[in-house]
Amino acid sequence: MTAPSTFGLSSEARNLHWLLTNLVEEVPGIQSVAVVSSDGLLLLSSDPGRNDAAREARGAKPTGPRGSSADLATIVSGIGSLTIGAAKLMEFGVVKHTMVAMDEGSLFVMSISDGSLLGVHGSADCDMSVVAYHMALFVGRAGHVLTPELRSELRKSLENDTGSDTQAEPTGSTR
Repeated sequence: MTAPSTFGLSSEARNLHWLLTNLVEEVPGIQSVAVVSSDGLLLLSSDPGRNDAAREARGAKPTGPRGSSADLATIVSGIGSLTIGAAKLMEFGVVKHTMVAMDEGSLFVMSISDGSLLGVHGSADCDMSVVAYHMALFVGRAGHVLTPELRSELRKSLENDTGSDTQAEPTGSTR
C-alpha cells in the first residue's frame, strides 16, 4: 500500500490525510474518496491503488470513475452543484448529503464546510448507513480545520504529488 507524502505539511494537513486514510481502510466497501473545494478543485484523495489487494481478495473488478481521483472530484463537484441548485429552487435549506445508489456501486456526497464536499465511491455491497456514519465523523472532525490556508496547502501538495511519478519529492513547507 502506498500513501501520499505528507513530508513538509502542517500538522492540520497531516491530520486530514490520516483521517482520510482511516476512512478508506476501516470502512468496508469504500472504493475511493475525494475532498473537493467549493470551486470544484480536488484537495485530498485516496490513492486509487490503495484497495487493489482488497478487490483481488474479493475477486472484484476495479470499478469507479476510471480510477482517477480527478474524475471522482469532477463528479462530486457536479452533483454538489446540482443538489445545491435544486435545494435553492425548492427552498428547502442547505444540502447536507446526497446518496446515489446504482446497480454496481454507490456514490455519497456530504457537505464539509463553506462549500467543500466529501465524496465517497462505494462498492455495491457496502453498507450505506455505515459509510454515511463514518463520513459524518470525518466531516465533524475535518470541517473546523479546513481553512482557506489549509485548502491552499492541500491543493499545492496535491499538485506536487501529481507532478511526480511514484514518489513525491519534498518541495518545502508552505507554513
